[in-house]
Amino acid sequence: MRGARRTMLIAAVAFVAAVAGVWAGRELFPSPPSPGVELHSLLHDGLELDEAQRTKLETLESRFAVRRRALELELRADNARLADAIEAEHGNGPQVAAAVDRSHGSMGELQKETLNHMFAMRQILRPDQARKFDRAVVKALTADAR
Repeated sequence: MRGARRTMLIAAVAFVAAVAGVWAGRELFPSPPSPGVELHSLLHDGLELDEAQRTKLETLESRFAVRRRALELELRADNARLADAIEAEHGNGPQVAAAVDRSHGSMGELQKETLNHMFAMRQILRPDQARKFDRAVVKALTADAR
């Protein structure tokens, strides 16, 4: 019985140490927020929007959320078609190429819609807010390049 109790104690100490290590790692070395999160945070917290701007922003975001979800579902369907084509051809054949082209079309459409949304949000900003917004957009788009 003594050996089993000792094993359980060691396992418990190891588990607690592992959890403490993960917590410490996250606290000491937090991952940087993604550029999209920073931009969203700026819009909602850093630009001091008035009530009319907040209302317009909520409307824009609601509409875009629906459109983005539809495009993301289309991308998932494109990935499924690509997987089927790869499984059927086992190489880079015409079905795979067509599936890739379709997927690229959907990705491009998502990017265009995202840009349209971004410019629509910018339209509700005052000039001083727009300058801050523009800097955040440039930073978000060039984050990986720096």
